[in-house]
Amino acid sequence: MRILVSVAAILSCVVTLSAVAESMSANLIDPAVEQRVDAIMKEMTLEQKIAQMIQPEIKSVTPQDVRRYGFGSILNGGGSFPQQNKQATIADWVALADSFYEASVDTSEGHAGIPIMWGTDAVHGHNNVLGATIFPHNIGLGAARNPALIEAIGAATAREVRATGIDWIFAPTVAVVKDNRWGRTYEGYSDRPEIVRDYAEAVVRGLQSENMVATAKHFVGDGGTFRGIDRGDTRLSLEDLLAQHAAGYETALKAGVMSVMASFNSWNGKKIHGSKTILTDVLKDRLGFDGFIISDWNGIGEVEGCTNSNCSQSVNAGMDMIMAPEDWQALYYNMIEQVKSGEIPESRVDDAVRRILRVKALSGILDKPKPSTAALDASVIGQASHREIARQAVRESLVLLKNNHNTLPLKADQNILVAGAAADDIGQQSGGWTITWQGTGNQNSDFPGGQSILDGLQMMAEKNGAKIQFSVTGEFSDRPDVAVVVFGETPYAEGQGDIDSLNYGASDAYSVALLQRLKSQGIPTIAIFLTGRPMWINPELNNSDAFVVAWLPGTEGLGVAEVLFAEPGTVTDFKGRLPFNWPSIDTDPRDPDQPVTSVLFPYGYGLTLGETTFIRNDLNEQPVLKRERAEQIIFNARTYEPWSMAVGDNSNWRVPIATSFVRSAEGSVLVRTVDVEVQEDARQLVFGKASVGVAQAYWFSETPLDFSAWREQGAYLLMDYRIDAAPEGDVVLRMDCTYPCTGEIQFNEVLQDVTLGAWQKLAIPLACFAERGADLAAITAPLVVATPDPFAITYKRVAIAAEAEAEAVLSCQ
Repeated sequence: MRILVSVAAILSCVVTLSAVAESMSANLIDPAVEQRVDAIMKEMTLEQKIAQMIQPEIKSVTPQDVRRYGFGSILNGGGSFPQQNKQATIADWVALADSFYEASVDTSEGHAGIPIMWGTDAVHGHNNVLGATIFPHNIGLGAARNPALIEAIGAATAREVRATGIDWIFAPTVAVVKDNRWGRTYEGYSDRPEIVRDYAEAVVRGLQSENMVATAKHFVGDGGTFRGIDRGDTRLSLEDLLAQHAAGYETALKAGVMSVMASFNSWNGKKIHGSKTILTDVLKDRLGFDGFIISDWNGIGEVEGCTNSNCSQSVNAGMDMIMAPEDWQALYYNMIEQVKSGEIPESRVDDAVRRILRVKALSGILDKPKPSTAALDASVIGQASHREIARQAVRESLVLLKNNHNTLPLKADQNILVAGAAADDIGQQSGGWTITWQGTGNQNSDFPGGQSILDGLQMMAEKNGAKIQFSVTGEFSDRPDVAVVVFGETPYAEGQGDIDSLNYGASDAYSVALLQRLKSQGIPTIAIFLTGRPMWINPELNNSDAFVVAWLPGTEGLGVAEVLFAEPGTVTDFKGRLPFNWPSIDTDPRDPDQPVTSVLFPYGYGLTLGETTFIRNDLNEQPVLKRERAEQIIFNARTYEPWSMAVGDNSNWRVPIATSFVRSAEGSVLVRTVDVEVQEDARQLVFGKASVGVAQAYWFSETPLDFSAWREQGAYLLMDYRIDAAPEGDVVLRMDCTYPCTGEIQFNEVLQDVTLGAWQKLAIPLACFAERGADLAAITAPLVVATPDPFAITYKRVAIAAEAEAEAVLSCQ
């Protein structure tokens, strides 16, 4: 059965959001289905019902756990794979789906035998799976203004997800973004409700066309928080909240979306995960939603008075299924006791389970066979027709801001210099939520079948008879006719992508310097900007002849090149139009808490080839928000450029940290992400016994960095850390320079008075490392933790800073 067939006939009954007083939802109530659900629930025990309401994550739950408890759902989070193997094959994904399915229908240990459903964040293609088609992120699709294309992307994504045995997608995001400092801006199509409204219906139709369950998220107001702070507070009346942020739900519900994810944010100070007004009174009663509501990752733990394993408030507010990645067992027993005590009414549990089973019945999950017998062929993953859809999306999403002197298009007889570190980096052009959660730690080899922008330019140059020379730094032996410089934001996702200013250059001084150098040499320059949001780029605009916003185009770099080589007025000419206003300043000068409203290029702006609009090169280059260089962050929830993280032992001294769980070659040290304040915001280093010498975990740079100026300021290496297991041997903290140069500090003396499990601050003067041999003019690794014996430590933050709290400073004596 195709999900939407039974929905089409009732669409005329749906009201528009302007009415917001009555149901807008497609009717998911089918008498035959309700009768079937009645029969199933009549035979279910309380324990079996509670199990349907809990969703563990595959890193912390096994098929045997599902066989024992009968959970209704599992998920894989971003960067989570079968056996935690980033290189997992399609067969590995399907085999794991089979194992969980078989466990769920096995009644030998006393549960109900209801088939499990598996949810995944396939937010721009099946983005956790190697070889999948990675489409442009939503912000680029918003520039394309093409709902039919969005539906095709949804259908292609659903087919690729189906090929791995998974049946539930945590998409679409239908946020209306009000402050571009938010780290999830690129997950929104636009700041205009009308685009979000049109797209939500189309993408739900596409996603649910393969008996897939789609999820409209995050209800509601996630894009409207104060200062764009992730999980922050949206401060509006109820009517304004719905008018500004519920447009996508109007049409998603109209299209028959079967699940809705609650939002992390608060509404006027109260967490939505605990708001009966939002979840029940508005979504279920007022808007008439008959599917089920799923919480976000440990979202219940952010409700006042709750933890990740105990939150009757959220269930009573209307939460039907709880995403409990790690604390599922305690949550299960707590919920059972809360129902028995009356803290959670059994009628509330019955309503939640009815909604879950209703969706399982309507989507075919109740009747599904073993995934390996129903999954589409593995060849669907990254197939040519899907990649062509993605290339079309790339071509239609590019926005041409500037084309002075008709620098574009590129021409067949040109000698073209391609420069910039982002030119040959598929991971950077794909952004966050790509293979890993934050999109970090990826190599081009992780994208089989994909093309970097450089790859695409080389393919088009060969086709057109042009010449390409590539240099990251813009060096050349043969003077080019034109230069293409590719630069932009490095990957990030929620939380870690929040910024306090829209000043792009605050995090990348190198790219504008490269543009300036090429300009000074008289070389016409085309800037290709990779970004998840509109940013203040006046210096970069002033130093380029043509400027293209490529957003985060995904794996199909050829799509970018096709437009750069296009003939004016042809099918591959620029079509993209800004889905947001483009800012003329970095920060509101009157009130930095407010979003920037000063406009350089308005919503809907975008040139085509041949247009004669001339953009002056004298835009103001002084940012509103001035910064003093007080610190250089190495790690703060994520590893910052130019640093990377690795583990090593005697068999291989550099194993990159490319996923959320990485072991050294001999297994003597592992690094894994852990949750401290928000999801995966810390790194735990767990050491075992090294077979030879020491094992180590460290941050490093491929190019030595000069810390001399920091030493002159009396700077420190700062660490926020927690000891999880006391050391059984010597532990050293090193600062490495070009091998074999190093300086090391004995850590054991520091740890003598440290309480296990308590957060600590430590500030080590850089002078200490220098006195012990480190050449601060050539630092390759600012922090190395090394030990031959068992030990465990968690880091929340690592930085170089000019100042430190006095009580945290370590004496060098």
